[in-house]
Amino acid sequence: MAKIVILGAGISGHVAATHLRRKLSKEHEIVVVSPNSNYQWVPSNIWVGIGRMKPEDILFPLAPLYQKKGIGYKQAKVVTFHPEGDESEKKPYVIAQYVSNDKKGIQEKINYDYLINATGPRLNFEATEGLLPGKNNAFSVCTYDHASHAWTALEKLIQEMKQGKKAKILIGTGHAKSTCQGAAFEYILNVEKELCNHGVRDNAEITWISNEFLLGDFGMDGMLLSYGGINMKSNEMIEMIFEDRNIKWITGAGVHKIENGIAHYENLDGEFKSETYDFAMLIPAFSGHGFKAFDKNKEEITEKLFKGFMIVDADYTPKPYEKWSVKDWPETYQNPTYKNIFAPGIAFAPPHTISKPRNSKNGTPIFPAPPRTGMPSGITAKLVADNIIGHLTKGTDLTLHKGSMGNMGAACIASAGYGFTQGSGVSITTFPIVPDFEKYPNTHGRALKSTFGEIGLAGHWLKLALHYAFIYKAKMKPFWWLIPE
Repeated sequence: MAKIVILGAGISGHVAATHLRRKLSKEHEIVVVSPNSNYQWVPSNIWVGIGRMKPEDILFPLAPLYQKKGIGYKQAKVVTFHPEGDESEKKPYVIAQYVSNDKKGIQEKINYDYLINATGPRLNFEATEGLLPGKNNAFSVCTYDHASHAWTALEKLIQEMKQGKKAKILIGTGHAKSTCQGAAFEYILNVEKELCNHGVRDNAEITWISNEFLLGDFGMDGMLLSYGGINMKSNEMIEMIFEDRNIKWITGAGVHKIENGIAHYENLDGEFKSETYDFAMLIPAFSGHGFKAFDKNKEEITEKLFKGFMIVDADYTPKPYEKWSVKDWPETYQNPTYKNIFAPGIAFAPPHTISKPRNSKNGTPIFPAPPRTGMPSGITAKLVADNIIGHLTKGTDLTLHKGSMGNMGAACIASAGYGFTQGSGVSITTFPIVPDFEKYPNTHGRALKSTFGEIGLAGHWLKLALHYAFIYKAKMKPFWWLIPE
């Protein structure tokens, strides 16, 4: 009998837990440790942020589902890692601290045979002075709670605009190294559409601010894609979309300070500028959680497990950008020192950025961190689960199944509006996520036939369909496993 402990119940953690439970017999124990009491379908936070969905539409409580399906659950957060055990406890374990009301503050030692770290990122708002959700008229859509507060503020502003107020809206990234430009891009399209729906679009100046060198970078160095029978750069496509909606943009901007209604930023030319606003939604920097690790002698060994995020089977050798390769990226998400520890999704430390590193003339790095959200999170979690399942049931190697972001595609659908007859969708499919310049030297590192963009109502319908499909899947309804990651 094996005990598999999963840290985190987001997309990666939940996918791993559900697949492990479905394919392993009850003699094997599956335990999820997460500080969150609810599962949330993060991509739909956007609709909460424009008031078209309520938080309860995109979440459900974890405890009843896990109890019904035979998955152990502890509402706690991991504090320290002990991959070698200690003198009193020979098996590896983690120390977790409960956050649930009935056990709040109590710490527990949780043994494991296999550990899946799916803790995702820490939302590092503190990295930007003054950037806190709901403070200084700046908001976030990173969680359903953040998104709900954003809508409360935006709705109030809309009512003021109906009385004739002229407003400035600023949406984008709130740090020089932020990622998740896709979420901000979708939100700005939805906010623009919502203002149209309320008849106040003419009273608003909407501006995009981002650390991207060009629009449409999305942390993936942009892409050459096919659109409407022609080849087009992603920045050309996004510029067309913004121009059509009269959205201004500021790129190459590293926001470093937020005051009430003022965003201060540095650009790549080394200039320090500011942008005023009445409402802002700015994505923070992501960081690791600052976990510590100790060996059996209680000596700290954090550097064997973490490099900000968790170290996996990637090539972390320092090298110039020109020497980086798609081969540097991990394939099994297994820690090289402790083979029974894995980190899929956002929890693993990327070997390098995907976007070209750029510094301002003052030496400040201003470029996106690599994205690992959405499809990659689910795919890598299932891959890790399948390796553990095969090892336990067939004796196969823990690295049998492999999947690098250098040979993995991703589809991103950014809706604009809500409903079955209203709205549009910007759909971009990319293959591979990490560009492979050796295999695709003439198309910016990607397969052109598998990298394309579309704009229209069909993409919006698909986004709505995926919302319901993935909520169904997450609730482990009949035949849920037939829905792909």
